[in-house]
Amino acid sequence: MKNEIRIFSPATVANVACGFDVLGFCLDNKGDEMVVRITKEKGIKITHIEGFELPYEAKENVAGVSALAMYEHAKPDGGFEIEIYKHIKPGSGIGSSAASAVGSVFAMNELLGRPYNKTQLTYFAMKGEALASKSEHADNLAPAIFGGFTLVKSTLPLDILQIPTPLDLYATIIHPQIEIKTSEAREILPKKVLLKDAITQWANVGSLVHALHTSDYKLIHRSLQDIIVEPYRKQLIPHFDDVKFAAMEAGALGCAISGSGPSIFTLNKGMEVTKNVKEAIEFIYSKTNIDFEVHNSKINTQGIKIIN
Repeated sequence: MKNEIRIFSPATVANVACGFDVLGFCLDNKGDEMVVRITKEKGIKITHIEGFELPYEAKENVAGVSALAMYEHAKPDGGFEIEIYKHIKPGSGIGSSAASAVGSVFAMNELLGRPYNKTQLTYFAMKGEALASKSEHADNLAPAIFGGFTLVKSTLPLDILQIPTPLDLYATIIHPQIEIKTSEAREILPKKVLLKDAITQWANVGSLVHALHTSDYKLIHRSLQDIIVEPYRKQLIPHFDDVKFAAMEAGALGCAISGSGPSIFTLNKGMEVTKNVKEAIEFIYSKTNIDFEVHNSKINTQGIKIIN
């Protein structure tokens, strides 16, 4: 059995327009790395952090909190040391805290001989995610662990459904270099919504899930509509409406806020359209004084993985 492991924990997009707190998908070329090793000394220790300033105290660190939750359940003979190489900016809206929460428990599970399944790992990771967002939700965690598209059917009990990914589906992500905290983005949401809006929203969720199963790109386009959350959160993201208009004009199937923002995602059919969407989005933000990053990604159907 190995005593040390290095893993890649991917970035993710949550909500996917209409699926607030239940839908998510996994990105392919952006993520954190972690090194986790078994120690004779009991407990969880974070020994190294690179990339961004994060707490070393396990109880104050997202990766540490999820690791502690699993550690207390597994009760191993020794302990674990965690090194974090953070490439996903906290508050970026592409699952930074989820990557941390998932990474530690996945690596520990591998080192222990895989006693827990993917749903159980998601449960432990939810404890860490709650430290960042002030609530236990799994729409970023699930795709990071399972890969591809996922739907969180329930959190009590935890029930996660994997959804097929159409082969020619790509994502474009723009990340304006500003920070929006998930907890703050939740506070601006309405406590009640009109019944007619709720009906429209859950019809979009149902049709999007069907479209992903059947690779119906036209239905994906018609389903990627968020009439409940986006109208409130988009005010936190500079030039959101301009980006969305430009992306749709360039051929995107849909464009919406990634997680709580400020990142914005599009889903596109084919690489040629994806390149056009990227250029259109870049043009909008190049006229502003806000630093930004734009990248294209195939949908990552593997999720978190071991690397050499």
